[in-house]
Amino acid sequence: MSFQAYLDAIEQKTGRTPRELLALAADRGFTPGTKAGEVVSWLAEDFGLGRGHAMALVHVLKNGPEISDRHVGTTGTHRDESIVLHLDGKAARGEAG
Repeated sequence: MSFQAYLDAIEQKTGRTPRELLALAADRGFTPGTKAGEVVSWLAEDFGLGRGHAMALVHVLKNGPEISDRHVGTTGTHRDESIVLHLDGKAARGEAG
C-alpha cells in the first residue's frame, strides 16, 4: 500500500481528511515532539484506527507532507505518485470517496 493510500484509507474510515485530523491533533496539544504512542492511542480510541494507519498520520505530524522518493516512479504496491502527500482529501483531488 502506498503512503497516500494509507492516508486515503484513514479518510474513508474516519470521514475526516488528514489535514482535519492534524488540526484535531494540534487542538489536543500534539506536536512533532509528541511520542508516537500517544497519537496512536488517541487515533485508536477516538477513530478506531489501527497502528499502521495511525503511524502514517504520525509520520505526517512529525515530518510534514513530504516523503522519501524511494517508491516514487516505481511499479510496486508501495508506489506513490509524488514525494508530496495530499492532505486535503480525495474530493480535493477530484476523486470519489
